[in-house]
Amino acid sequence: MDKFVTILAGGGGTRFWPLSRQETPKQFLNISGNDIMLNETIKRFKGIIPLEHTVIVTNRSQAVLLESIMHSSVPKSHILIEPVARNTSASILYAAFFLEKNQGESLMVVLPSDHHITSEDQFRETLDEACTVAIETDKIVTIGIKPSFPSTGYGYICYESKPFMTRPAAVYEVSEFVEKPNFKKAQSYLSSGNYLWNSGMFIWKTSVIIEHFKRFLPRLYKTMLPLRDHLGSSEAAAVLSGIYPTLQNISIDYGILERSDDVVVLTGNFGWNDIGSWDALGSIFPPDEEGNIVKANYMGIDTRNSIIYGNGRLITTIGIDGLIIADTGDALLVCPKDRAQSVKEIVDMLKEKGMTEYM
Repeated sequence: MDKFVTILAGGGGTRFWPLSRQETPKQFLNISGNDIMLNETIKRFKGIIPLEHTVIVTNRSQAVLLESIMHSSVPKSHILIEPVARNTSASILYAAFFLEKNQGESLMVVLPSDHHITSEDQFRETLDEACTVAIETDKIVTIGIKPSFPSTGYGYICYESKPFMTRPAAVYEVSEFVEKPNFKKAQSYLSSGNYLWNSGMFIWKTSVIIEHFKRFLPRLYKTMLPLRDHLGSSEAAAVLSGIYPTLQNISIDYGILERSDDVVVLTGNFGWNDIGSWDALGSIFPPDEEGNIVKANYMGIDTRNSIIYGNGRLITTIGIDGLIIADTGDALLVCPKDRAQSVKEIVDMLKEKGMTEYM
């Protein structure tokens, strides 16, 4: 069975503001210093899935930039452009219909576009195993990450104690998906040993996920059927524009994964971080002897455990501890590291006030 990767690349990366903007979101930025995050995602599965078997779902405002900077192995015909954002369920069904129409029954791997992974060999080994499980069992397969600290910024997966099957890696049935918890709950999840971080990586046959849409999201499925019928035709763009604004705005987690009894999980131990916010930069860059991560023209006195990012203008600090300072020239962010998840609220405020030039 042919394998294809669908990369969801339409997000805004709002918790990484002011560096991440609507037209140049986090996945299009070269944060590591090697390549943009989208291309790092594509190159990561080389050897397991052909790079030309990549499908990218993005939005209209980002499509032109994406086409100009994405990895050259990806066919431009594999860029699926959403006219409006309607969350991950719509994106995934759009891609599943595209693969079904053009490739027939195939294996579909869904990956976010903006994660950082340190051990790529281990990632490929785990992904290859997950693909085999999905083909052999007709299950929805996800990869969970063994938590290393009680994170309140990640969703969690609770899994059964007894393995569903034992291959080179143990496979467990998922009993529950849990949204981002408070710190006390996160501590209990960590100590229980039966919870993993939800990585947002999913593997399934196209027929399996389409059948799940029929069962659990029938309105979304029926509304998108005309798009499936017109894919590849001259009417496809008009049908897409007419259908998409009417679709349910619902994530695949809420719509299907939390309701299905056919989800299994493998544990991933490959140095994963979703780089969701500024405080996650420590997974890419080691801090200096004072605990600071500095990517700026910078001088400081008695500054510790802080993140300082700039684009050329001199940044100076005196006597600070545990702050994020991010300067992009037209905008400046200053906040405690333990409030990094709240940066999204600033973006929401900018939207409410009509200050779109800063978004």
